[in-house]
Amino acid sequence: MTDVAPATAPWSVLDAGVLRSDPRVPGGADALDLRVAYRDMVLARRVDAEAIALQRQGELGLWPSMLGQEGAQVGAGRALRPGDVVFPTYREHAVAWCMGVDPVQLLGLFRGTTMGGWDPRERNFNLYTLVIGAQTLHAVGYAMGIVRDGDVGTGDPDRDRAVLVFLGDGALSEGETNEAFVWAAAQDLPVVFYCQNNQWAISAPFSVQSRVAAAERARGFGFPGVRVDGNDVVACHAVAHEALARARAGGGPTLVEAVTYRRNPHTTSDDDLRYRTGSENDLWTTRDPVERLRTHLTGPGATDGADDGFFSALAEEEMRLAEHLRAGCRALPVPEPDEPFLHTLDRMPAELRRQRDEHLAYLAGAKEDR
Repeated sequence: MTDVAPATAPWSVLDAGVLRSDPRVPGGADALDLRVAYRDMVLARRVDAEAIALQRQGELGLWPSMLGQEGAQVGAGRALRPGDVVFPTYREHAVAWCMGVDPVQLLGLFRGTTMGGWDPRERNFNLYTLVIGAQTLHAVGYAMGIVRDGDVGTGDPDRDRAVLVFLGDGALSEGETNEAFVWAAAQDLPVVFYCQNNQWAISAPFSVQSRVAAAERARGFGFPGVRVDGNDVVACHAVAHEALARARAGGGPTLVEAVTYRRNPHTTSDDDLRYRTGSENDLWTTRDPVERLRTHLTGPGATDGADDGFFSALAEEEMRLAEHLRAGCRALPVPEPDEPFLHTLDRMPAELRRQRDEHLAYLAGAKEDR
């Protein structure tokens, strides 16, 4: 077997409470507000924890946890501009938070009360995609539209836009993703592929999917690939900011590999101890993105640090958010039985109308038989 070259170490600037100066980290109006980023990560993590509890209580059918990936998601989410458009997988809860999506709306899909939960146009945040890799083609198609609308490379910051599409390491093995790479490269599209390499595609480790780092895949398609420490929110923001700026300016696509770790099972129906060890999880817990930033914010060298009042106020906000989620989840309206038929097509054809009427008649008969 041919030897595999060692991967380039992920780029990082924040470690052991020290934030190193680096020209790649944006400053001024483009700089990441570290207290805002910390708040984002903490509250998004609370959303995740409450959703797991709701699932265990029978209020949700399923929940895909993002514990451990908050730094990768918040860093990218805070690099977006108002005109940019996001295509998520089904685990980007912290990105949804950064985009202003009410987290209760995330719960509808997993409670079975909606087929999406929110209006994608309201926040430029598209619906969760459960089909692995499908969102990459959706993103490329949208990026084609941006080019045809002339909203890229104009130099006008209020007009130029980009697409940020999220994917996991498992999606790199899907044909849709590689097809999306081909189209993005061939047409120089303003799209950033943001791969959260959390080491596991359900029970398959990344080592059995690829013999090179995820970021190195980009070279074969003719565009840049960047490896970043996915647990360093500052580095993730800097890399996403740079890639999105390049895309808006007409520089074409970039593949970002945020090296992180999924600390919880793939979903609440998964038993991760059947395929990985607790010691591996313990190791990544020491690299926790939330604690990493907190250590800096409370350290003596932080010029933008946080005091006890900040953390106390945030703890109270956490409690209010948890109450909002619990009450909001249980208040989600039960859908009418004809809703899937009403929202499948813009104009309901006769055959679909017949199926709807047959379905409603069956339900009415079943109710009478009780």
